[in-house]
Amino acid sequence: MTFVVIIFILAIAIAGYVALSGPKLPPETDEIIESVMKCDLAPMIVGTTGFASSNGLNIWYESISPAGSPKGVVLLMMSMAGDALGWPPKFVRAFVDAGYHVIRYDHRGTGMSDWVKNWSRKQPYSLADMAGDAVAILDALDVPEAHLVGLSMGGMIAQEFAIHHSERVASLTVIMASGYIGDPDLPSLTSRYFITSLAKGLPLLKYRILGGEKNLIKERTAKTLALVGDEELDIKETAERVLYDLRKRRGINLWAILQHQTAVTLAGSRYDRLKALNIPTLVIHGTADSFIPVEHGKKLVEIMPNAKGLWIEGAGHMFPLPDADSINEAIIAHLANQNG
Repeated sequence: MTFVVIIFILAIAIAGYVALSGPKLPPETDEIIESVMKCDLAPMIVGTTGFASSNGLNIWYESISPAGSPKGVVLLMMSMAGDALGWPPKFVRAFVDAGYHVIRYDHRGTGMSDWVKNWSRKQPYSLADMAGDAVAILDALDVPEAHLVGLSMGGMIAQEFAIHHSERVASLTVIMASGYIGDPDLPSLTSRYFITSLAKGLPLLKYRILGGEKNLIKERTAKTLALVGDEELDIKETAERVLYDLRKRRGINLWAILQHQTAVTLAGSRYDRLKALNIPTLVIHGTADSFIPVEHGKKLVEIMPNAKGLWIEGAGHMFPLPDADSINEAIIAHLANQNG
């Protein structure tokens, strides 16, 4: 009986923690969300869309042209299990407003791209295969070369792209990524990260348990607030993105997390091949990143002959990063140097 009582008390305590803790949403949150839900869906897709064929898979992309003649093409490569809508509209607009043709796409297994049904650990796909998806998109759009901007796993895919197709890369921007995730000489992801993530994630379960569009928007809002604070929080934009994904797209494919993580783990070291690349590269990394520690970013700058680093003090593995406008400006300046 004592054991049952202890379990009951623990369950009540956890339920109370989930219900009462977590980031406090701004007082205007409900009003903003309800207003967005009453309106027509905001146009999240502003460019032309299509599918590229890549090794038997259909890969969805969006192509956004600037006003006037483009200065170049920017290909955005999202993080693990992320799709094209993971790029904040403000981040995308900054490149378009600066005169660049922007392409963003859904990784295989996400969004409107094909979800891989015959995947297994014995027959996984690789980061090189995923880089092939990006090449297929450029081929479909007749784009000879592009500036690659990759976030986390996307930064690793960008490296694979550059290694195998360097002639098609105008520049690299690698955000919070690694050249060898299993490097024994560098700090790695620790159990502390999982414990901290679990502690932060538990309070958000209340929104998932309650369900419905409004609570799922609140969940995303709370996650953003916890990661980057209220300065970078746009509740209206968050609500519009979540609603569009729920009503017009296919949501999150949990299997893609396992598939992408496996591709990252099996990739091994790219160090020797990266040493031979003379592509202008900007490496951006938060100094407080516990998922892929900043030492991985610094190692990339050390081994790549034409790389420079931008270290964001106190930032963890998050996106958008704090002071997002300055990050955009730094990347655009990097691209402009190659246009010169």
